[in-house]
Amino acid sequence: MPDSAPVKPIIFFDGVCHLCNASVDFILRADRHRRFTFAPLQGKTAAELLPPPTDDAATWSIIYLDESGIHRQSDAVLLICRELALPWRLFSVALILPRWVRDPAYRLIARNRYRWFGRRDTCRIPTASEQAYFLP
Repeated sequence: MPDSAPVKPIIFFDGVCHLCNASVDFILRADRHRRFTFAPLQGKTAAELLPPPTDDAATWSIIYLDESGIHRQSDAVLLICRELALPWRLFSVALILPRWVRDPAYRLIARNRYRWFGRRDTCRIPTASEQAYFLP
């Protein structure tokens, strides 16, 4: 990780996963204050800022990078929710639960996301209006 934290928090997502892309679409709509930027796990920004991913994409996790560091799995999802407006912010209350309670449900969905929701052949290409929020 570089010495300085990103100016805006970055949400790293699996660029070929339909569920992950739908989540990005949702966050783009719900992020009224434009707090986040986005980058695919398969991209240049992820390669520069994150440890190398495993070869097994089924084990990949959404990763949230903010001023306090790298957050994975349910921590990432709930910390993102904490930055959104109501009612989505209420989900962050689940942070009081220990990770060993939250993360198994997250991992179940992550392992099965391609089978349940499908995958694309290529990474998401942001629309012209989304370009300012995406990193390579």
